[in-house]
Order: sequence, then C-alpha cells, then structure tokens
Amino acid sequence: MSDRTHSRHFWRSIGAVLAGILVGVGFTIGTDIVLHVTGAFPPIGQPMSDLLFVLATIYRTVYSVLGSYVTARRAPDKPMQHALAGGIVGMVVATIGAVLTWNKGPAFGPHWYPLILIALAIPTAWAGGKIRQVQITRAQPI
Repeated sequence: MSDRTHSRHFWRSIGAVLAGILVGVGFTIGTDIVLHVTGAFPPIGQPMSDLLFVLATIYRTVYSVLGSYVTARRAPDKPMQHALAGGIVGMVVATIGAVLTWNKGPAFGPHWYPLILIALAIPTAWAGGKIRQVQITRAQPI
C-alpha cells in the first residue's frame, strides 16, 4: 500500500468513526431538545424522575447502535473494528461525564445513569457493527 493510499485509508477510517459519533450525538441531542421543549422532560437543569432517565437510556441505546452501524457502513474495511473504536470513544466520553457530574446534585441524575451509559457503550457498538457484518454476509454470492 502506498503512502498516499494509506493516508486516504486512515482519513476514511477517522471519518467513518466521526460520522457515527455525529449521528448518535445528533439524534440524542435532538431528542433531548424535543422532549424538553414539549414538556415531556422538565426544563434543563431541573431534576428528572428515574422513569425519564430510563426513557433517555432507551433512546440513547438505540441511537448508539445506529451510530455504530453508520460507522461500520462507512468504514473502508473491518467494519466491526471501526464500530468498536467508536464504542471505545463513547465509553471514554461517558466515563469523563460520570466523573465530572458525580455527586453534583439531582439535576445530573441518579448514579446508575452514567454507569449504564458506560456499560452500554461497547455492547451497542458491537450491535451496530454486527448488523453491518450480517448485511455484508447476506450480500455475498453463494
């Protein structure tokens, strides 16, 4: 592989991971805004019930799988590894978020919430990558 091809491959890999992250984060922020504006969630900075954090966990899980699928779909090769790389980024970001908000008050939610986001980062990335792997396998001629 030439240096130019290697460089292009590297940037396509970075772009694939970033695209998946942007999809997951974009849908999450969009849903958060809609739920706050419609009154389903309380105003930003106000405490939410555990049930609302369960709802947030559910849609964040779905969006994480979707984002990981986008990463795997855009990956130049090795879709699962790219999806898992995005999952590692998500786990690191969720960990930083947990550390920064731990014991900062009820507006930041119960302690189980950031822990579940950390715990789900890799499994959701794997699920998104697996969906893409199944698609690739089904598309191959027998």
